[in-house]
Amino acid sequence: MKKQDLAGKWPILTLLHLERLKGWKAHLLQYRRRRAASSDRNSARNPAGTALSAPVAEPLEPPDRSFLLRLARQAVASAVANTAPPEVKDVVPRLTEKQACFVTLTAGGALRGCIGHLLPRLPLYQAVIESARNAALRDPRFPPVLLTEMDALRIEISVLTQPTAVSYNSPEDLLSKLLPGEHGVLLHIGPRLATFLPRVWAQIHDKVEFLDRLAEKAGCCPTAWRGKDATVSIYYAECFEEAGPVPLHN
Repeated sequence: MKKQDLAGKWPILTLLHLERLKGWKAHLLQYRRRRAASSDRNSARNPAGTALSAPVAEPLEPPDRSFLLRLARQAVASAVANTAPPEVKDVVPRLTEKQACFVTLTAGGALRGCIGHLLPRLPLYQAVIESARNAALRDPRFPPVLLTEMDALRIEISVLTQPTAVSYNSPEDLLSKLLPGEHGVLLHIGPRLATFLPRVWAQIHDKVEFLDRLAEKAGCCPTAWRGKDATVSIYYAECFEEAGPVPLHN
């Protein structure tokens, strides 16, 4: 059987029927959205061909991105002014799906706050509101954002896929499976946890340095990611931002 795109209900049901009659065994080779392969991030693979990630959700439409960015700015402004979060009505169904996200605040190209969720527990629009308010007030690395800073702030939203554990048998094997610029990395070292969003690869190109810095972010020595108590998961992020300079790190 030639490799073909399958679309529609009946061709798939027919194949399933033939599978039962003839005793075929199905194997998932690759999952793709119906979009250009050059921009498809559904199934990044290591050199051995093993998929490292679950399929990515359909990307947001430009109006939905703009809506979320406006919502994030309103959420930051309300947090800084110590007022109630923005009320939202008539949200499109896509934004009511539960999905994890991070909101990043920068000022003058420097990070000013970045907080979010790694797992989907809220509708996306609510997750953006909560993450934006927390990034403004509760990032422990920075003092709370002031009203006088609002005009200088730039906001970026990263909508995340579900993290997927990476199976590896050595530090070198792990390095071979990471895709710079594509993978967000979640590092567990014992009880400690830290993550870098995919955008951080733009500032830390080397895989070893990337993991060293991530281990330090978790409060461990740089080489702790090589230890037996370290585990790694990867995820993807759909990132979009207001006009402004690119921040340094998350």
